[in-house]
Order: sequence, then C-alpha cells, then structure tokens
Amino acid sequence: MTRMKKSIWKNDKGTVYRTVSILIAAVFNVMLSFAADKIGLPLYLDTAGTIFIALFGGMFPAMLTAIATNLLCVFFNSYALYYTLIGVLIAMLTAWFAGKEKSGGRKMIVLFFAAITLVSGVLGMIFQWMLIGGPQFADVARTAEILSANTGLGSFTCSTIINIGLNLVDKVISGGLAFIAIRFVPEDVSRLVKDSGWKQRPLSDEDIRRYNTQKGKRISLNMRLTWLVVFAAVSMAVVMAFTGISLYFRNLKTEYTEKAVKAAQFAAASVNGDNVDSYIRSGQYLSEYPDREYRKNLETLRSFQNSSPGLVYLYVYQIREDGCHIVFDTDPDVSGPDAKVSIGSLLEFEEAFSEYIPSLLAGETIEPIINDDKYGFFITAYEPIFDSSGRCVAYAGADVSMTYVEDYARSFFTQILLVFLGFLAVILGYGFWVAKYDLIYPVKAIATYTGNLIEDNEDQETLDKRVREIRGIGVHTGDEIEDLYQVICKMAADMADQMRDIRHYADSMTRMQNGLIVTMADMVENRDSDTGAHVQKTSAYVKIILEGLKKKGYYADKLTDKYMLDVEMSAPLHDVGKINIPDAVLNKPGKLTDEEYTIMKTHTTAGMNIMEKAISTVQGESYLKEARNMAAYHHERWDGKGYPEGLAGEVIPLSARVMAIADVFDALASPRVYKPAFPLDKALSIIEEGAGTQFDPKCVEVFMDNLPEVKKVLRKYQET
Repeated sequence: MTRMKKSIWKNDKGTVYRTVSILIAAVFNVMLSFAADKIGLPLYLDTAGTIFIALFGGMFPAMLTAIATNLLCVFFNSYALYYTLIGVLIAMLTAWFAGKEKSGGRKMIVLFFAAITLVSGVLGMIFQWMLIGGPQFADVARTAEILSANTGLGSFTCSTIINIGLNLVDKVISGGLAFIAIRFVPEDVSRLVKDSGWKQRPLSDEDIRRYNTQKGKRISLNMRLTWLVVFAAVSMAVVMAFTGISLYFRNLKTEYTEKAVKAAQFAAASVNGDNVDSYIRSGQYLSEYPDREYRKNLETLRSFQNSSPGLVYLYVYQIREDGCHIVFDTDPDVSGPDAKVSIGSLLEFEEAFSEYIPSLLAGETIEPIINDDKYGFFITAYEPIFDSSGRCVAYAGADVSMTYVEDYARSFFTQILLVFLGFLAVILGYGFWVAKYDLIYPVKAIATYTGNLIEDNEDQETLDKRVREIRGIGVHTGDEIEDLYQVICKMAADMADQMRDIRHYADSMTRMQNGLIVTMADMVENRDSDTGAHVQKTSAYVKIILEGLKKKGYYADKLTDKYMLDVEMSAPLHDVGKINIPDAVLNKPGKLTDEEYTIMKTHTTAGMNIMEKAISTVQGESYLKEARNMAAYHHERWDGKGYPEGLAGEVIPLSARVMAIADVFDALASPRVYKPAFPLDKALSIIEEGAGTQFDPKCVEVFMDNLPEVKKVLRKYQET
C-alpha cells in the first residue's frame, strides 16, 4: 500500500510538472510570435514550445500547448485562432516522430522537418485563401504576383510555394530551439511528466508494442473505443455545425427581412404621396428633375441605402395594370448623372410578383417576397404610400441581397469550421488519451497478467510470481476498473494460498502414496532372500534411462513430465507379482527346474492382475497403469522371445522396456542366492550385447551414455 501511495504521489507530481510546462511553453510561443509580428517578419514562430512539449510530455499535452498558444495569439493576430488545427497537427506529428527517432536517426529528423513544413505551408495557405482570399502577409502576396508573372503558375500555387519556404525557416528555428531546450531537462523530470498520464504502473515500450500488436478473432477494445470516440466527436460536430449554421442563416434571413421592411417603411415615410402623380406627369429624367423636394427625397433614399449593408435597391413605384411606373430609384443606372430614364417609365411585373398583383393594385400591405430573377437573389419588401385623401398612390420597395447573406454565412461557416477543426482534433486527442490510459492499457495489463496466472501456475514459486506481477500493475483509475482490479488481486492472492494448501496436501498424499508403494515393494522383496535394495536401485536406473531418452529427443511425444513421474513412482511395483510365488521357488539357491521356472514366470501375469484390481479401485490414477505395464511386460524381449505374451519392438510398453534393462543390470551386478555378482564390465557387456535382441537399442544407448550416474547408484548401495 505504501508503494502504491508513493507511485500515485509521483503521478500527481508529474501532472503538476506537465501543467506548468504547458503554460510556460505556450507563453514562450506567444512571446516569439509577438516579437515576429512586431518586427514585421513574415513568420509565425509559434510552435517551438509545442514541439518541445511533444518531445517532453507526449502528444496530448502538446496539443493543449498548441490550442493555448493560438488562443493567446488572438490578442495581436486576429487570424491566429483559425490556424489551431495546424498547431495541433504539428503536435501529433512531433509526438509520432519522437517515438521513431531512435530507430530512424538523422533520417527521421529530416523527414520530421519536411512533414511539419509541408503541413504548415500547404494548410496555412489554404486557410488564408479560405479566410481572406489570398496571402496574409503583403510581402508574400507581392512576391507571389511576380513569381506568377514570370513562371505562368497560378497565384495560389506561387503563394503556396513561397509559404512552404517561409515555413521551412520558421520550423527549423522553432524545432531547433525545442531540440536545444530538451537537452537541459533532467531525465527524472522528463520521466515523471511522460508517466504522469498513467493510471497504473507505466508500461515499457516493449509492453506497449506487444499490447498494440495483439490480435484476436474479435475487434480489439482499442479499435472499438477509437471508432466510438471518432464517431461521437464527428457526429456531435456535424450536428452542432449544421444546427448552428442553420440557426444562424435563419436568424440572418429574419434580420435581413426586417431590414428590408424597415427600409421600405423609411422610404414610404420619406415621400409625400400628394406629389407622386405630378412627378409622373412631368415625364422628365430622374437625374434632371428640377424639383427641390424631389431631389432631396432621392438623396435621402441614397444615403439610407449606402448606410445599410446588404440593401441593394431602394425605390418608389406606382403600381398600375400595365406594370410598375418608376417614381424614385437609387440605382445609378436609373437616376445617376448619365442615366436617361424618365420618371414614370414602365417596368413589367416579374413572375415572382404575379400572385401579389391584385393586392398591390388594391393598395394592400403584402408580406416580404423572396425573389430570384435576372436581377439577383433578393428579399423584397413593399410598403404602400398614401396621399392626403388616403388613396394608395405608390409603393416603396427595398431589395436586400440574399447573395450578401450567403456570402456572409459562408465566411462565417469557414471561420467556424477552421476553429472547430482545431478543437475537434484536441477533443479526439483527449478522448484517445483518456481511453488509452484510463481504460485500454489497464484492462490489457489486467487481462495479460491474469492470463499468465491461469496459464502458467505449474509450481508454487511461479504462481506467487504471477500474483506479484498482478499486484505490481498498480491500477489507480478511481473507478469501476480499479474496483475490478482490486477484486482480481484478492482472487489471485486467495488462489495462490489455496493452491499452496492443495499442493501441500498433494505432496503429503504423494509421500504417503510413495511410502505405501515402497512398503508394498519391500514386503515382496523381503520374501526374496536376495538383498541389495533391488527396488531402490532399479528405480534409480529407470530414472537415469528416462532422462537420457528425453535429453536425446527419443520418444519425445511419449516422455512428458507427467509420464516420467508416473513411471518413476510405479517402478518399485514391477515385481509385485512375486507375492504369489511360493518361497521354495522364490528363494531356491540353485537352478530352477522347468516346472519351477514356469511358476516363476507367472509373477508377471500375477502382477498385472494385482495392478488391474488396484486400477479398478482407484480410478484415474495413470501411474498405476504404468505399474501394470512394468509388472506384466518387463520380461518381454525386443526380438519377441520374451514372456508372458511374446511382444516385440515398440509394441512392448516403453516403461517395461526401460525396466527390463534396469532389472537385468541389477540382477547381473548384484549377488543372488544362486550366483555371485558379475564384475561391472561383464554386466555392462551383457547389456550391450542384448541391444536389438533382448533390449530396446535406444534405451541401451542412453544407459551406456550415462554410466557415471549408473556407477554412482551402484556404489551408493554397495557401500550401504
């Protein structure tokens, strides 16, 4: 628990370092950019701190640095916020290249500068054309014009080429400062900052690569969360952008409709209705009509139009059956100094007004009309003008250009889009950051080490090691994942304790079982007048032969650890059938007669019957099956001339073939009531001569290869 608290404290300390570093880096970016702006350099110099943080603390802190930089730069560069996406992309590229630098060396550094130069140069110019229709810096615009004139390339292409060159200088300066600064950061501080995002024991680079390359039949959690974050962020972005633009356009349309209505009302209020008919009867040109009041009204309407953005046409028409007769019109083509249009000139009704003609002829007020004709796309409002007798003598009309509204909305949308893309990238980065450190890596670590615990627990020491590994993950997400982790830790510890108890009981049972086997074998051996620890020696020889076969790779599919243990455990029972042999035959000091030898050979089938009865009583104990095989067939011969069934070659069970050598060698090398012990060389030569006839040649080979071990066993029991 103390270690865990210490780890969390280090994590908090790293978070503080990271936050302070982001603030310092952002301020440094702003100071450099402000200096470049005041000097008048066509450079931004606002990414040095971003690159430094990407090298120092990773991708997401660098993205925060980029967005903080652009927010602060707005105070002296009104376009700075629109370039947020470029700063965020530089942060992402720097973090990615930082992970590849060790393997790529200088080549990777060159590729890094090329990548960030192209991104900032190309995107920067695209954004400038979207925002202001050309380069932001006047020097760049002039140079681009000269280059375009001399090369025939388009203005945008020339501007982009120049911008890439300037950004190369910009990024080399910024990157150089970042690479210099990173050398002065203490290693322990750098490690604290890089590890501050972890909600567990930080994983090594090798572990991260292994986790990221793990594949299964189903989609990984990492992929699911990635698509979830992308889908959620993009969906929210699209819905909010569409809703925002729609509401904005609708509100703007409402605003401009009101503007058209108010303009029409102003024009109607400015004209004296009693004079309309006399103006029309004069038939003079609008630009030359001498009436002072008329000219004053016309100037008033022009001034109002000029002061109203989006108000394209302001006019007064008298509506008759044959069409519209001009009274006032602010259009220079109608009332300008060079215009030769007479008051009362006839304009035909536009198709969009056909349904409103009866209302207009009746002098009624109509709703604003959206009109898209040869003159343009407008919102048109009409306001009736009455004379002193209350008769409608004309209509004041105002046309507000919807094209202006669309252009304004498009400009607004472009600005919102550029700003939003930068923030969207940060949102996605934060989503990936949280998903990776708060969910994916903790879950993968828990799953991996829990899987290791389940798959690799053959011995208690390994099991305890796996439990310590799980506890060492140190998940501290503060949510349900941490709760799950704590439960798994407890389950693992309980499992280790239970397995320790089970193994203790199993060991006790095994010792008791082996003791019973040896006791049973000793009871049989004690009936035999021969001495010399036959059971112990043959068991030792069997173990030597089995290990030799495994080392040589012989019978690899058979010689599992479990099989070898079963054979070693049951070896003492190979002569258990002798319990049925009469003492007169078993302990006869001389040579057995044919009848006696026939009786002696029955100890193999007797041993098999005894073991089969035991197997039927103790189900599932495979070591008893090997005891049966050795008891029944250890006197079979490789050439098929043995007993009791005359089996040959590999048809004879392997355990019986191994026991055959161990049993014969001990009989040769040890004294019996019917003979003295053979010299060791003589006993070994008999074993060698039996290879391929009496014995399995591979078993003889490994027996002879391990003579030092054989001699140790023989010497040990001779001394005893």
